[in-house]
Amino acid sequence: MSDTSPTPITSASHPTLTARAGALLLVPPLLWAGNAITGRLVHELISPLTLNFFRWALAFLLLLPIAHKVLDRNSPLWSKWKRFALLGFLGVGCYNSFQYLALQTSTPINVTLVASSTPVFMLVIGAVFFKQTIRLQQIIGAVLSIAGVLLVLCRGDWSALANVQWVIGDVYVLIATACWAFYSWLLSRPDDPAEIRSNWAYFLMAQMAFGLSWSGLFTTGEWALGDAYVYWGWPLIAALAYVALCPSLLAYRCWGLGVQQAGANIAGFFANLTPLFAAVMSALVLGDLPQTFHLAAFALIVGGIVVSSRR
Repeated sequence: MSDTSPTPITSASHPTLTARAGALLLVPPLLWAGNAITGRLVHELISPLTLNFFRWALAFLLLLPIAHKVLDRNSPLWSKWKRFALLGFLGVGCYNSFQYLALQTSTPINVTLVASSTPVFMLVIGAVFFKQTIRLQQIIGAVLSIAGVLLVLCRGDWSALANVQWVIGDVYVLIATACWAFYSWLLSRPDDPAEIRSNWAYFLMAQMAFGLSWSGLFTTGEWALGDAYVYWGWPLIAALAYVALCPSLLAYRCWGLGVQQAGANIAGFFANLTPLFAAVMSALVLGDLPQTFHLAAFALIVGGIVVSSRR
């Protein structure tokens, strides 16, 4: 192992936003935005569930040399296999699959903006399933964030909400966001062996081992229904290399280190830079220029997060 020191991914003992921590936390939203752009670029070359399977299969192979011990027969992973099977189902399986499904019909800007409403889903799921108390500031913040999501869904025309016609991709990204919120709550309730939880590579591999099985099951269904396709070529190979290495492994590692140094609350604000990066990349790569309502929606969503997180 190249890194065997304890590296919990929750928060640091004395979190501070240093220049190094800020640089680390800028990397994940940039790579996540790139993941959305890539998914949109290759949506005619590979079907979404197959893309997700190949992404995580390749990431699994890249991580295997430094994390294979977690798969040993005597590994503490197997005593908690139900928990990691659920984490893998929600994170690797459902979240990423629905995100790629969304990118078939929705733009990267829309997908990342709607996904920025994750704190709202966190609030609702925390109250319903984890007995969390909701504060007034959180309700106000939720209203602002929901307004931002609705602004994206109605494409900036509030009167269109009366007879809005949702793009199916908008529905898929809402499902993906709900899955991610539930996944995040499970992570905030650690019930993992210390040997796995303290090592980022072990912890990710434990989730991927089961998540890859779920993704494989979904992909089998996609092919069985006749909806799957793959058109091999260098553009697709390059895209697979990117999504397997950058938003999967590199972003996860930078995020873990950044959260340790700056704390989870501060890090959460960096995650919401993803739509801005996606907007810039969309303009440069896809020619998909952001509209005024995109900027207004981002302001509402971030404003909701700021209000809800205030003490």
